[in-house]
Amino acid sequence: MNILTQTADGSNTLFNEEIGEHYHSAHGALQESKHVFIEAGLKHGLQKSGSGEISVLEVGFGTGLNFLLSYAHCESLNKKLRYHGIEAFPLAQEVIASTAYQQYVPQNIWDSFIAKYDDSVDNEMAVSENCSLAISHNSLQNFCTDMQFDVLYYDAFSVRHQPELWTNEVIAHACSFLKTGGIFVTYAITGNLKRAVKSCGFDLEKLPGAPGKREMLRACKTI
Repeated sequence: MNILTQTADGSNTLFNEEIGEHYHSAHGALQESKHVFIEAGLKHGLQKSGSGEISVLEVGFGTGLNFLLSYAHCESLNKKLRYHGIEAFPLAQEVIASTAYQQYVPQNIWDSFIAKYDDSVDNEMAVSENCSLAISHNSLQNFCTDMQFDVLYYDAFSVRHQPELWTNEVIAHACSFLKTGGIFVTYAITGNLKRAVKSCGFDLEKLPGAPGKREMLRACKTI
């Protein structure tokens, strides 16, 4: 069961009773998503690519907040976005709607997301002229695609509550879907995570974390 809760910055998140963890930081769902995934991930990826389009793979699609903010940012720049989320337990549309995230993006972006959300599970759907969304109803361990992505948002539950998604093998599997020059970004930073990502051929950066976290990890694939 998922319980709607308000975080410290006033934005909502869900508490997953089965996992025992919130979908976003209790210090601020919106702040965390913007800081980690938009500022450190998407914007950095767009700057590096210098092209009119970008592709994003997200591990842990969850409530769709990272997608909505990515969609809105790319739309504001007239950049094309191809977004692919992996979610073992997709939320019902009414649960997504209960988050009230429409207040953080233009109304047309929210409306198109909600309208296409159900159909995007296990299908790639055009949600606008410049944005497509696909959500694989699958575990990361079993996920497979021929696509190579520009940016990887690693937004799984924490290693404390979901350790199987933070093993060397699973991190390597996720990193294999990034292009050379692609960006891996996550809210977490541990010695084991840094070693796992570095062993996949990445240059690592320690960045200031979102509220409640001292540091976070960003890495660039060099091979």
